[in-house]
Amino acid sequence: MKARRQTQKLLFAIFAWCVAMASFVFFRYSQSSQLPEWAIGNADLATLAIFMGFIFGSLHWMSNLIADFSAISRLPYLFSVVFKGLFLLLGATTLAYVTQFLNMWAIENHMLTLRQMITVHIIYSPSFQALVVYLVVVRVGLAFIEQMSLLVGPKVLLNIGLGKYHKPRYEQQLFLFIDMVSSTAHAETLGDYRFSRLIQDSFSLLADTVTDNEAEIYRYMGDAVLIHWPLEQGIKQDRCMNIYFEFCQQLQWQRQYFEQQYGFVPKFKSAAHCGQVVAAVVGVHKQEISFFSDVLNTLARLQDQCNPLGQRMLLSGDVVHRLEQQNSKYKLTDLGPIILKGKQLPTQVYGVAPIQSNPPR
Repeated sequence: MKARRQTQKLLFAIFAWCVAMASFVFFRYSQSSQLPEWAIGNADLATLAIFMGFIFGSLHWMSNLIADFSAISRLPYLFSVVFKGLFLLLGATTLAYVTQFLNMWAIENHMLTLRQMITVHIIYSPSFQALVVYLVVVRVGLAFIEQMSLLVGPKVLLNIGLGKYHKPRYEQQLFLFIDMVSSTAHAETLGDYRFSRLIQDSFSLLADTVTDNEAEIYRYMGDAVLIHWPLEQGIKQDRCMNIYFEFCQQLQWQRQYFEQQYGFVPKFKSAAHCGQVVAAVVGVHKQEISFFSDVLNTLARLQDQCNPLGQRMLLSGDVVHRLEQQNSKYKLTDLGPIILKGKQLPTQVYGVAPIQSNPPR
């Protein structure tokens, strides 16, 4: 899954830079009636744009990869942007130097000629200087888009940009609510600062499984998180259950770290419910897509029943009746109809537990 996500990021970077370089080449030569000496036709310009897009897109992806999996990720965001920009410029300059070096290998005194070419025709060239400025602008712009995507989610950012929810619209959504067990006691024991670090460390383990199951984070609420899908996507392949149990498995794999840092491994409970909601963009200075429906109230009341019923995860009957239960990795237990707090009609409730595979003999 991680390899697939990195491949998607690489392809997006290459596509974005191909578009950017195509725009640069077009505006650079559109004002001139003559093509540059090295170009025979417009096809050569298109080839140049694609080639530069592949190079800069690959450098863009590599800089993001290095920044995400090194100590740079823990530095202020400005340092990360500066590093990525310098990495891109260094790569571009190195590529230009190597290209000129190979082109002049057969020329006598090629090193002297190469230095002159680098100095006169590249560094002091108005075209190269314009390209450098353009690279910086594009890199900063893409970094801004990437950061906004992290803050609000890629699908939410795209929908806001397309104006999809400027008018309220009805949708069928599936919601998953994950909440920390005994959070009040943990907060009192650890103090505000260490408790906030615990929340950070815990939910950082949630990111990969949310992406793997094609979900979106709707909202973080202190020690809880609300996740959602379009209904048809959330019921596929046990996704609404996978996220919770994979998250719990991640916590267990990091048991040693949590016990050393906090003295315990945090536990979470969960519930899932679905139904029709109204989705709309709210706010002016800080916009977000919000969902309005009694579905969310029912979900919160359902999650409150985890402790009384002795269950780690609960599903409503509305979710269970839509699940693809063939070849499921989970066992569902019918807990009967329950009247939830503040509700007049009973809700069918099911407990969820992973099916334990038989150990090899």
